[in-house]
Amino acid sequence: MRGWWREISGLVLPATCEGCGAARTALCAGCAGELAGVGAGEGGGGGRVRPLPEPEGLPLVHAALPYEGVVRELLIAHKERGALGLVGPLGGALARAVEGAVRAVGGVGGRPLLLVPVPSSRGSVRARGHDPTRRVALAAASRLRRAGRPARVVPVLRQRRAVADQAGLGARGRRANLAGALEVVPGGARLLAGGRVVLVDDLMTTGATLAEAARALGDGLRGAGGGFVRAASHSAFRPASRPVLRSAFTSGAAERPRSDFAQHEFEQRVAAVIASSPASFEINRNSSETWIVAGGER
Repeated sequence: MRGWWREISGLVLPATCEGCGAARTALCAGCAGELAGVGAGEGGGGGRVRPLPEPEGLPLVHAALPYEGVVRELLIAHKERGALGLVGPLGGALARAVEGAVRAVGGVGGRPLLLVPVPSSRGSVRARGHDPTRRVALAAASRLRRAGRPARVVPVLRQRRAVADQAGLGARGRRANLAGALEVVPGGARLLAGGRVVLVDDLMTTGATLAEAARALGDGLRGAGGGFVRAASHSAFRPASRPVLRSAFTSGAAERPRSDFAQHEFEQRVAAVIASSPASFEINRNSSETWIVAGGER
């Protein structure tokens, strides 16, 4: 309700830019350009990000932009103040991060992109009047489709128990708070067959939320697939053996080859976020594989 009231009032009251406060516009050209990565070089200011310490089970994460300045103000305005007019530009930034994530692991081989948003609690959705992560994921999928990439949002994760407010918690506290908090909805695993799964969120801080989401997805696929086991951090879902899938994926008792989930066997888990802390970009300079900084790979 709050989001709709904000949009209605914006038709009557003078608007100011959510990023810098400039008058007579909800998003000025300068802030829109910064969100789009204009002038940031190849990659639009994005790249792979890693928090320190890195939580166990964290997938390979790409962020579109550092979480600072204008980007921080725009994310807060959309998430906490219901600035729904920002969803298009934010969706564009998330779409860039998704593209970067799948490109880093060799593409998708013609399969559709399945964007799995990190779920918000019912309480936060009620308080905010909208689900910001799911809304931006839908905008990102739309942007990807317009660019010729088959993509859709598959909201198969949900909270299985209540969690405390993450604000003020450190890395260890967030991991403890979220441990075992997410699960795949009944029947959700079969919706992921035939596509390239990408976890999506608006922001990464300690990485605890994305690590828990990856664990829940792994457990859901393993439980549904009859033999899939979750491997170590940055690894794939590997089958313990090679049986056919049973009726977990069929409406009757007939068997079918487990090829519906073959794409998950040796694929690296990936995630995409709009923004992450500037320091998480800097950490990548210490990687022995590649240096990824704002502006591309070096």
